[in-house]
Amino acid sequence: MTTQKPAVLITGASSGIGATYADRFARRGHDLVLVARDRARMESLAERLHAEHGVSIGVLRADLTVDADVQQVEQRLREDGRIGVLINNAGASLPGSLVEQSPEQVAGLVTLNATTPARLVAAVVPRWAQAGQGAVVNIASVVGLAPEFGLTVYGATKAFMLFLSQSMQVELGPRGIYVQAVLPAATRTEIWERSGKDVNTLTGVMEVGELVDAALVGFDRRESVTIPPLPDDAQWTALEAARRAMLPNFAQSQAAARYRTAN
Repeated sequence: MTTQKPAVLITGASSGIGATYADRFARRGHDLVLVARDRARMESLAERLHAEHGVSIGVLRADLTVDADVQQVEQRLREDGRIGVLINNAGASLPGSLVEQSPEQVAGLVTLNATTPARLVAAVVPRWAQAGQGAVVNIASVVGLAPEFGLTVYGATKAFMLFLSQSMQVELGPRGIYVQAVLPAATRTEIWERSGKDVNTLTGVMEVGELVDAALVGFDRRESVTIPPLPDDAQWTALEAARRAMLPNFAQSQAAARYRTAN
């Protein structure tokens, strides 16, 4: 008996990481739902992937900073029982530093990079928890681990995505839902041009195909956190161990001794 592979909904699917995920999952025989603002590019991608791999591909045009559009995607996730994988990929950065970014720009970035992914997860996981299966891939970034990089609001949204993923795995893993956070470093996508930066001036830029292929190795291994550019995974293991070692010390009825003196 053949088991139907789950359909995959991918946000930010018109180019870059999202389009590459679409290509890779189509090659694996999964039907797709592509979500992005650029309908023409999605339709062109859908036509090519259907011709090459014979999978069914739906296109849902949505601006994920617009509430009404987000609600459409939420409804699709709630009601389309074929969708068993969500790739939360859509995201952006901003030009300039925090002192040059307006409150409106900051709010839009937080909506796209953090609020909307959390909403999409909240829309679909009740159905998956009932079914006892489902998978979420949240595209975070190594910037979320590195305040020193100076991308203040962008980095904060990516730190949110990492925490969201880890906490979801703790809560939902026992209910059959797999959650993966993927932390790219600099990757050759259109995000650079859109944020006013020239990617060709950077060193150590990973090609998008290599990034997604590495992330999928982590996906198949069911890693909770995948960091494709990190050569030594023992460093991540040590960081996690140090974090976990603090947990028993957080439940205290008094402030630590070092805070009970003025000096």
